Amino acid sequence: MANSATNKKTTLSSYFHSLSQTPQRLKKRMLATWTPDQELNQGRQRSGADMKRSLEWYDLVALGLGGMLGVGVFVTTGSVAHHQSGPSVFISYIIAGLSALLSSLCYTEFAVQVPVAGGAFSYLRLTFGEFVGYFAGANILMEYVLSNAAVSRSFTEYLSFAFGQNDPNVWRVKLHGLPKDYNMLDLPAVSLIILLTLCLCYSTKESSMLNLIMTIFHVIFFGFIIVSGYCTGSVKNLVSPKGLAPFGVRGVVNGAAKVYFSYIGYDSASTLAEEIKDPSKNLPIGIVGSVLITTVLYCLMSLSLCMMAPYNKISDKSSFAFAFAKIGGMWESNLVGAGASLGIVASLLVAMLGQARYLCVIGRARLVPSWLAKVHPSTATPLNATLFLGVCTACIALFTDLDIIMELINIGTLVVFYLVANALIYRRYVITSHTPPFYTLIFLFLFSLSALGFSLSWKFNQLWWGLPLFGGVMITITAFYHHQVPQTHAQHAATDWCVPFMPWPPVLSIFLNVFLITTLKVLSFQRFAMWACFITLFYLLYGVHSTYQAEEIEIAANQVNSSSTNAQTNKVEVQVL
Repeated sequence: MANSATNKKTTLSSYFHSLSQTPQRLKKRMLATWTPDQELNQGRQRSGADMKRSLEWYDLVALGLGGMLGVGVFVTTGSVAHHQSGPSVFISYIIAGLSALLSSLCYTEFAVQVPVAGGAFSYLRLTFGEFVGYFAGANILMEYVLSNAAVSRSFTEYLSFAFGQNDPNVWRVKLHGLPKDYNMLDLPAVSLIILLTLCLCYSTKESSMLNLIMTIFHVIFFGFIIVSGYCTGSVKNLVSPKGLAPFGVRGVVNGAAKVYFSYIGYDSASTLAEEIKDPSKNLPIGIVGSVLITTVLYCLMSLSLCMMAPYNKISDKSSFAFAFAKIGGMWESNLVGAGASLGIVASLLVAMLGQARYLCVIGRARLVPSWLAKVHPSTATPLNATLFLGVCTACIALFTDLDIIMELINIGTLVVFYLVANALIYRRYVITSHTPPFYTLIFLFLFSLSALGFSLSWKFNQLWWGLPLFGGVMITITAFYHHQVPQTHAQHAATDWCVPFMPWPPVLSIFLNVFLITTLKVLSFQRFAMWACFITLFYLLYGVHSTYQAEEIEIAANQVNSSSTNAQTNKVEVQVL
């Protein structure tokens, strides 16, 4: 007892001493970057066992499709069509798809050159340092957990239609005494999350095969809905009762920000870079291909829905099942419920696969407890991270209403994609080309400021003069930067995939992400600010000290190994003499 009390007192004293060193440690760690070799070798060694490279390009395409298809059409389309875009919701999907495609190009170049499981976290830590990488990784994790919780609750709604129940809450349990929007317990959603968590703990390849089978059936099911909608629906519903865009261009753009939730799944494909065979060939096909296919299917599906019913009669929840029920096809409604449930299972499987790899790599960096980084030697999966995030997702899905979750999702994702686009420009022009960082940083700052000015001018109608002014500034400074600042490719650029026409694709990605961020509600910014404060506080109280101590231990170990090696070398020389 005495020894235990003494140890606790010593540990507490050591922690308070570490806190007193926070400014010095922040100065050393906050902007500390890793090289690609460190990320590929040193970081992976911290997980113990390696993940198996067992996936092909078609696995990646299927995982990308599975991650996105079940989310967007079945969760967001009805709500956006009814409240924001009207029948022109397909245009909202095109805008969001363009933004996702440009972001996916940025992700792909990073994933090819640094094929590790960390996604945006690894890419930003390589470029802008530890804190920016951590901030992005924490936001992506929040997006994954919240979106998975939202999708799992939507699964319960569609499953009720599969069994002929028109009430989406029929399988939920109302608990009196809890606040509204938190009092409907969703046990089927929790059961699904637990089942998928156990599946993902077993094997990545088997999980990928399960997703491939479900995705094939899901695409066939999409084809059924598209054909049925066009055959049973009417083109008149696209222009009735108030035209193609009843809420105007502003409504279409605002809808694009909300349906962007539908594209969250594609970046989970980049987190599988450690498990892909021939990453330089298979990653571009898998990531970009899945985004393009998904965008086409989203547009066709949303058109089909709006042809089956006028936009003002489309249901917010389980919209496709409701639409088929209204046109008299009860068996079709049941089939839609079953097919949508299957698609949602596939999207959850992929998203939960990606979120565990994000947390695993953040654990390797020692920004969270290191036991979350462990890869199980027999299953070659990040077991601890998978179980931990599965429990977190299940807890949120059990209580929280779908609308509450949706408010939090998009802003963090857009911020991370904005950072990745900036990082690609900085890496290509500064780190790879060895030009002074000042010019690139000034360009990125001025462009972001101009994009923000353009977006706010759009948001507030009275500032119409800002559209041509800030639009012209963005084009001018980009053209000037492209002409004045040289870029050279690294030695591997001749064989590795790179984003073409630099810097225009990532610049356009920056603009679209800023533009979509400004269309979100004030409540989204308030909740994002609260989350940002929380993760920053966690970094100050834990992350920076953990990474500092890990680095000190590794430096000491390397010095010991170096001394031992030198001693052995000297001994051999003496024996030779």
